Amino acid sequence: MPISPLFTSEFSKEWEINFIQCYPNGQLKHTELCNILQLTASLHAELGGLSFSDMQVFHQAWVLSRMRVEISDLPKWRDIVTVKTWIVEMKDSRSVRALELYLGDQKLAGALTYWVAINTELRKPEALALPFNHFTFYPERLPTVKTFEKIDLNVTLEFLKHKTILLSDLDIVNHANNIKYLEWCLDCLNPKLILKNKIQAFDMNFLRELHWNDEIEIQTSLEENPELMTVTKNGKTSFALKLEYSS
Repeated sequence: MPISPLFTSEFSKEWEINFIQCYPNGQLKHTELCNILQLTASLHAELGGLSFSDMQVFHQAWVLSRMRVEISDLPKWRDIVTVKTWIVEMKDSRSVRALELYLGDQKLAGALTYWVAINTELRKPEALALPFNHFTFYPERLPTVKTFEKIDLNVTLEFLKHKTILLSDLDIVNHANNIKYLEWCLDCLNPKLILKNKIQAFDMNFLRELHWNDEIEIQTSLEENPELMTVTKNGKTSFALKLEYSS
């Protein structure tokens, strides 16, 4: 699609929280928070001529590599929230995007995301084939206190559970959707940590793709705060999650 006449370098979108997106306590699930943020990013990319369909002409797609989310509170069922987004930096095969979620004038969450353009046939990064000089970048305007990080995996881990990747875990790029990794890990936590809104921030590193019928293991560190969780296949880490809890 061509660049929309409605395109602006800063974009915002309202979302109403529905009951399917919520935990039993009525608050938005962390996975659904990430979904809303990424759907907003997708809409902005579409207006700017960088949608999945645009990129597939060149056999390319954006793949999430790292993401940091900081949360002061979670919206609830029926809340109408606004997500704001802009590009911090974009060059070659890489893009850093900022996202913020507001309830009225109150900022509830911020996220900094790092994306890589991959060739979906060769399954490797390559320079973005589409023009992007119509975007204004905001390198000094960050949505989080800390930036995303490369998570240190040199820690002792203990086994939690096995899982087989199912069709329901896959997305349009034919690999496990990035939100699924977070879902698998959060399902291993004590529910009280989630239902009492103890998660104040988390970092995610997406390291290797997973596909249908892959056998994986979920592990956790012995350190409680921050807590490290990993998803591994054949002893190699596919995903790392670092969770920071409030006291």
